[in-house]
Amino acid sequence: MAEAAALAADALPVGSGVSAARRWVLLALLIVAGILNYVDRQVIAVLKPLIETDMGWSDADYGRLASLFQLSAAVAYVGTGWIVDRLGVKWATPAGVFAWSLSAMAHGWAMTMGQFSAARIALGATESMGTPASVKTIGALFSPRLRSVAFGISNGAANLGAIVTPLALPLLAAVAGWRGSFILVGVAGLVWTLFWILATRGVKFAQGPAVKVSAGATAAGLKVLLSDRRTWGVAGAKALSDQVWWLLLFWAPDFFHRVFHLSVAELGGPLAVVYTLAALGSLTAGWIASRLLARGFSINTVRKGMMLVCALLVTPVPLALYLHNAWAAAGLLGLTLAAHQGFSVSVFSTIADIIPKARVGTVTSFGALCGNLAGMGIVFLAGEILSAGLGYAPLLVIAACSYLAALAWLQAWLPRLKAAEEA
Repeated sequence: MAEAAALAADALPVGSGVSAARRWVLLALLIVAGILNYVDRQVIAVLKPLIETDMGWSDADYGRLASLFQLSAAVAYVGTGWIVDRLGVKWATPAGVFAWSLSAMAHGWAMTMGQFSAARIALGATESMGTPASVKTIGALFSPRLRSVAFGISNGAANLGAIVTPLALPLLAAVAGWRGSFILVGVAGLVWTLFWILATRGVKFAQGPAVKVSAGATAAGLKVLLSDRRTWGVAGAKALSDQVWWLLLFWAPDFFHRVFHLSVAELGGPLAVVYTLAALGSLTAGWIASRLLARGFSINTVRKGMMLVCALLVTPVPLALYLHNAWAAAGLLGLTLAAHQGFSVSVFSTIADIIPKARVGTVTSFGALCGNLAGMGIVFLAGEILSAGLGYAPLLVIAACSYLAALAWLQAWLPRLKAAEEA
C-alpha cells in the first residue's frame, strides 16, 4: 500500500494541480480521443463501396480525396504545435476533437466532390492537433518516471480505433446509412468534448514559463536542423516507410472488396486481423530491441538490425494478390503492418538515440511532415493506377521495396549511428 502511494505521488510533475485519481481519468479520455481520431479518418475508407456507388466516384476521385487529407495534415503540422502551446493543456485537446468532429460531420452533408474535398481538407488539418496535444497533455500529467508508461498505454490503445472501425461501421451504416455514420461519429466527438470539460472543471494545470524566440534565433535553429545529416537520414526513412502505412490505411478496405469481393459487412474481420497484428508488431519490436540493448549490443547494430528484419518481412506482400483466401491475405497484410510498426519503432527510437534532446521534437515533427507528404503521394498514385486498370500489383511491389530503400537511405546518410552525447 505504501509503495502504491509513493508511485502515485511520483506520477505528477511538481506543481501540477491535478489529483492522482483525475490524472488517470484524463489519460482514459485521451485514449478515447485517439480512438476517435482513427475512426473519423477511416470512415471514408471502410464505407468506400457504398459512397462511391451513391456519389459516382472513380478510384482516381477517391485517391485525390485521400491525398488532400494527407496534404492538409502535413501543412497543418507546421502550425498546430504553436496553437497547442498557446491553448495549453486544458483546452488544446478538446479544441482539436471538437474541430475534427465538426469536420467529420460535414462529410455527411456533402453533396458534391468540391464539398467532400473541403471536408477532407478540414478533417486533415484539425486531426493534426491530436498528436502534439496528446504529447503535451501526458507530459503535464505524468512525471518522467511514469511518462513512458502513459505513452505506451496511449499509443497501444489508440490502435484500437483501426480495429474497431471496420467492425462497427458496417453495422452503423446498415442502420443510419453512410451519411448518418459520418454524422454520428462526429457527434461522439462532441460528446467526448463535454466529458473532458466536466473532467477538467476546477483544474488548473501547471504551465511552463513563456519563452520568447527571436526571428534570428528561429532562422539559426532552422539552419542547424536542415544542415544536419541526421535530420535528412531520419526524414527520408520516415517518408519511404510511412507511405506504406498510409497506402494500406486508405486502400486496404478497397483491396479486400476488389480482390476478394467482400461486402462492407464482411470487411470487419480481415481488417481487424490486419491491425491487431500491427499492434503486436509494435510491442514485439520494442521488447526485442530493449533486450538486445540490455545485452550490450550497440545502438547501430540493434536499430539497423531491427529495420533490416522488418524490411525483409515486408517483401512477400505482393503474394497477397495470389492467395485464394481473404483471411490468408489479411495475415500477409497484417505481417506487413506489423513489420512497419517494428520499423517505425526503430526509427523513432533512433531519433531519441542520436538527436540532441533540445531538437528531438523538431526532428520528429519534420519526419512526420515528410511521412505525410509521402503518404499523400502514394494514396494519389494508387487512385491513378487503379483507374488505369493496372490493379494493386504495382502498389504492392512499391510497398515490398520501400523499407529496404528506407534502410539504404538511412545507411547512406548515417553509416554509423552514435548516441547524441557521443556524437
